[in-house]
Amino acid sequence: MSNQKILYERLAKLEGEIQKLNNTVFALKTTDIRTYPENYGDLSMNAALRAERIACQMRNLVCLAAPEKRSGYLKEAADAQGIEICQDEDLISITLPGLLSKRKQHVNAAFLHEPLNYALQNYLTVHSLPLYRECVVCFSQIYDRNGPFDRVRDYDNLEFKQLLDTIATYIMVDDSGLYCDSYHTTELGDTDHTVIYVMGKSRFPQWLKGRKNEIETISEIS
Repeated sequence: MSNQKILYERLAKLEGEIQKLNNTVFALKTTDIRTYPENYGDLSMNAALRAERIACQMRNLVCLAAPEKRSGYLKEAADAQGIEICQDEDLISITLPGLLSKRKQHVNAAFLHEPLNYALQNYLTVHSLPLYRECVVCFSQIYDRNGPFDRVRDYDNLEFKQLLDTIATYIMVDDSGLYCDSYHTTELGDTDHTVIYVMGKSRFPQWLKGRKNEIETISEIS
């Protein structure tokens, strides 16, 4: 099959996805969040996941039509998503846009992990990163403090594995339970986003104590 035919078929499929997204956004506009909060939550999640699929499909089109532009695109995708990597001695923080998706949702995780992979590669061209033999990884789900709190999700329903696999490639000897402990927390902020912290095990107790003194939690304002 020629590239032109493949492109046409993928564009037709993409057009259908965009129309479905438009329909869902219209449904959101006509749904009363106070009367039907659960319906509104389901619709908004559906819209967000469909938008992620659309982004991945567009990315694949770029790679098919102009493969030489892939690296440039991934850099811009990382910038557009607001992926940020910061380092304070042996503490690394990685900020990602939005909240992590549910594990049961059929989401193309490439939406996040491909730009994250590029961002880590690009960071390493300028900075050095530690290679942890033993570490703690903290996944912090930060919710917009102005949003309804009934949308806060259980940790065991969220998709962490692919992101951890991507990060581990660059800074961990091994991400198995023998070497890597995980910690999860829920916080409040100005926008929905996720921050992943990686640190040596010896630093974790002090970091956690300081963090608890700094953060605003849901229980404090409920």
